[in-house]
Amino acid sequence: MITIPAVDIKNGKCVQLVQGKPGTEQVVIDNPVEVALSWQEKGAEMLHLIDLDGAFGDNRRNQELITSMVEELSIPIEMGGGIRSKDDATKLLEAGVERVILGTLAMENQEVVTQLAEEFGSEGVMVALDSKDGQVVVRGWTEKTSRTVPEMGKVMEEAGAGSILFTNVDFEGLLEGFQVDPLMELLKAVSIPVVYAGGVSTLDDLKMLSETRVYGAVVGSALYRGKIDFEEALKL
Repeated sequence: MITIPAVDIKNGKCVQLVQGKPGTEQVVIDNPVEVALSWQEKGAEMLHLIDLDGAFGDNRRNQELITSMVEELSIPIEMGGGIRSKDDATKLLEAGVERVILGTLAMENQEVVTQLAEEFGSEGVMVALDSKDGQVVVRGWTEKTSRTVPEMGKVMEEAGAGSILFTNVDFEGLLEGFQVDPLMELLKAVSIPVVYAGGVSTLDDLKMLSETRVYGAVVGSALYRGKIDFEEALKL
């Protein structure tokens, strides 16, 4: 299992929100490119990049910043936020993003998942399955669907997705740990790699995840607020 630092961009800054809600910034740091480079220097094998402005409707504000990050980093980047069309995803993949994270777009148009997987390889397509109260949520975690994460995991694997990002919104940004059962249900349902996010707050949380077959764990607030030492996480 790899530990993947999160860099979430809003208004040109690196931020951490509570449960993805605007106005709940717990961390605000200037120059996200420098932040990303610092994680690379500390030994990160991958970066988890989210354009929050894009997720909230403005997918142009951070374009130059994202381009700089892709150019300056040598480690792979998985990126999501504001990818609303096949064209949006294609531009990112052609610009050097390792894999795009598709959320609402994948839920509403599974053909896009298939088309991108055929053109760029399945490893370039990650589908975000975000869970709230046991149901998949879309549109920036604001709308519930009637589907469960294991159900949609199977659908997306069949559509050609190369990996899944599973975020348990109930625990995101709270630094209070998480329940592992929903993740285990998803892991039973699919065979493609799964990356977990949401509530990872301690080294013990990472140790528990490492004992499953999860591919990676995204860590944000716990790193920025000193709850987890990244070097110690790498040693695990």
